[in-house]
Amino acid sequence: MNRVPGDAENAHSSSVESCPSLRDVHSINPAQLMARIESYEGREKKGISDVRRTFCLFVTFDLLFITLLWIIELNVKGGIETTLEKEVLQYDYSSSYFDIFLLAVFRFKVLILAYAMCRLRHWWAIAFTTAVTSAFLLAKVIISQLFSQGAFGYVLPIISFILAWIETWFLDFKVLPQEAEEENRFLIAQDASERAALLHPGVLSDGQFYSPPESVAGSDEDSEEKQDSEKPVV
Repeated sequence: MNRVPGDAENAHSSSVESCPSLRDVHSINPAQLMARIESYEGREKKGISDVRRTFCLFVTFDLLFITLLWIIELNVKGGIETTLEKEVLQYDYSSSYFDIFLLAVFRFKVLILAYAMCRLRHWWAIAFTTAVTSAFLLAKVIISQLFSQGAFGYVLPIISFILAWIETWFLDFKVLPQEAEEENRFLIAQDASERAALLHPGVLSDGQFYSPPESVAGSDEDSEEKQDSEKPVV
């Protein structure tokens, strides 16, 4: 006999619990949602996110910094022309730094092509460049005689190795997660705007408001009053 009141109380409590979610949906401001969606669409039209642009700038810095160090190394050894001919035309794997410069060019081309032009959202391209860089530098340090050539024998391989791994960290922990989070926010805002449109189908937009034409009823009444006042009083 007490089951019916109990069921009624359970139904009432469940309906009460569902009220906050309905209030939350009704409290959505369509104007704010549309502004947020337009901002996300503007970012998509811009073509590349700010954090991805920063990554591409760092990749460019990697190439320029390694090039600068290599030019300094050429000057230290006795002139750019003489040393350049020795390291490029008479290339020797055990003593030349030209391959470290080419390694930086390789990283720059692959990463800019993958993440600036093709706009990839995966880590395979930078994993490939970092693996090639690490393997090549480790082999060069073990086999070559760079350490006997002074400070640059330590500086160029170490800095090239560090920059490659900083690029990997920045893409994997900053670029890709932030872009995925922004995309999820855009999808949530778009879904919320569709729900708001379903809950408020009768809401008029700014372009749907209009002012009715002036009525001529007042002018007719004024003319009738004038006619009545002009009638002679008997």
